[in-house]
Amino acid sequence: MKLLITGGSGLLGSKVAEIALARGEEVFSGYAHNLPEYGRAVKFDLLDETSISELVGRIEPEVIIHSAALTDVDRCEREKDLAYKMNVEGTRALAKAAEKSASFMVYISSDYVFDGNRGTYCEDDRTDPVSYYGLSKLKGEQFCTGCIARTCVIYGSRPASGKVNFALWLLNSLKSGKPVRVVTDQFITPTLNTNLAAMVLEVADRRLAGVYNLAGATRISRYDFARLMADVFDLDSSLIIPSRMADLKWDAKRPMDSSLATFKANRELVEKPLSVKEALKTLKDEISKNEVR
Repeated sequence: MKLLITGGSGLLGSKVAEIALARGEEVFSGYAHNLPEYGRAVKFDLLDETSISELVGRIEPEVIIHSAALTDVDRCEREKDLAYKMNVEGTRALAKAAEKSASFMVYISSDYVFDGNRGTYCEDDRTDPVSYYGLSKLKGEQFCTGCIARTCVIYGSRPASGKVNFALWLLNSLKSGKPVRVVTDQFITPTLNTNLAAMVLEVADRRLAGVYNLAGATRISRYDFARLMADVFDLDSSLIIPSRMADLKWDAKRPMDSSLATFKANRELVEKPLSVKEALKTLKDEISKNEVR
């Protein structure tokens, strides 16, 4: 399979590329700033429709995994025009190019398309984002005729695009004895990038169209997730200071409970969503292997 991954140096894109290459797929990894570690690196700019069209036309991928986006929630709130151009217009341009080249596109969307008033959202539940980031991701969904894969709080064992994810930030802080504030009143379904990448590739292999919640299987508060992580890694959980969302000075509003129900993925996929305990065991194994290298 010939595969084009946008956001190829990101937390999800790099893991998709790594797994796909190990399977013997032909992988093109699109990037804007940080050179991807896996796949054939190709420049990709969400702000340049002409270059998007030319790139897809030249590669003619069988599948496009569209994980590139402006994901900084507060920046999206401050710079709405940029967020719209990247997350909406960029997605539209890529979807148009995908249709022209007969490529199956998997669009990586977000739990932030929901308002967070209820949680455990199914694929057909009413969307009502409370932030501009969530709105821009929702508007991007309308252009995808392939698969819309909604996910939630992706984490992994290695930094990506020069940034650490929530799990690595927490572990690094606790290992150095640094106290951290984590909110008790935001509920999520945290998603290990290895598990997500495997599910995304299965969707791509089988050309499963429609909306799929591809996330971790466990609804949990960020605070309890952090404490569980500390327990799994034998770190001092007393350094984790309970906080509340209202105490944090964010530019953008966050949904209080954007947890995703994964019944559909669990029913239809061979690669099942992992429970948080299974995922953290895998994370610990991956970090141990990284340290041995």
